[in-house]
Amino acid sequence: MSLSMKSIVRLSLVAAATLVAAACSPHKIPAVTVADLMEDRVTLDGILIKCNQKPSSAQTNTDCVNARIAAERLDSQKQQQRSADEEAKRAEAFERSREQLRQQQDKQRQEQEAKVKVDAYHLPVVPVDQPPPPKDPQSPIVGQTTTP
Repeated sequence: MSLSMKSIVRLSLVAAATLVAAACSPHKIPAVTVADLMEDRVTLDGILIKCNQKPSSAQTNTDCVNARIAAERLDSQKQQQRSADEEAKRAEAFERSREQLRQQQDKQRQEQEAKVKVDAYHLPVVPVDQPPPPKDPQSPIVGQTTTP
């Protein structure tokens, strides 16, 4: 029985040593995703600074690669936002100028209508000539001979 107790103690020691060795080894931290870096600008800036300090390891480090991708995507989003803002400003300026032109044209049209407008109540009275009397249908027409 003492032999089996020795083997249990040995197995326990081996298991304890394995657990201690596993606990002492450094934990591998998963790489930060591009989406996480795009949301957390402070972490992105920190990783980019670290990668710029050690350019030799930056090519193989997944954090550096993800940080550069996130920075490029953020930059393209900024450019798209700027172009959308500029387009909105151009459209707003166009609408303003179009409204001003419309107002000017309306004003000119109203001025022309005021000049040409005829007020029937203030027209001068003009005598109307009497229409000529109707011709007699029995009267001879020039060049026609009458036969009695």
